[in-house]
Amino acid sequence: MKTTKLTTIALALVAAISLSSCNQKTKTETTVEKSEPTETVVVDETPDYFLLRPEVEKAYGYSHAVKIGNDIKISGAVSMDDQGNPTAVGDIEQQMKNCYADLEKVLAHYGCTFDDVVVENVFTTNMPKFLEVAAFRAEIYKNHFPTGSWLGVRNWHSRNL
Repeated sequence: MKTTKLTTIALALVAAISLSSCNQKTKTETTVEKSEPTETVVVDETPDYFLLRPEVEKAYGYSHAVKIGNDIKISGAVSMDDQGNPTAVGDIEQQMKNCYADLEKVLAHYGCTFDDVVVENVFTTNMPKFLEVAAFRAEIYKNHFPTGSWLGVRNWHSRNL
């Protein structure tokens, strides 16, 4: 696992996602005053951590996602293989596809889809190139786009430190 290369790729395209739970537990109750059953949401507040690539995530000290109650927070996705090595270097469109494929795995773990995403933040070192391929997101978000921000960030390797 090469830290400097991974950091460069991580800054190239990172999509951080938040969503409300799409897999809420419900129960039906009937009250004496009403003859109609009512639905009550039962929320489990115990954090549920998910590691997509356990060895990589433990080496860098993060969890790919955590669900607390009805909220799921997903860490940024970068284009990497299961050993943490960068993939699709120099091909931002393929990096984007790889990131969304990983995010889809995390969403599926919690019984969710991209339709459940409410916030998506994208960080890229090449905003003009990202804008050229951003239409790919319409294949991911078929019903609606989430809120969020697209941020161009400076690659720390390009600075004279």
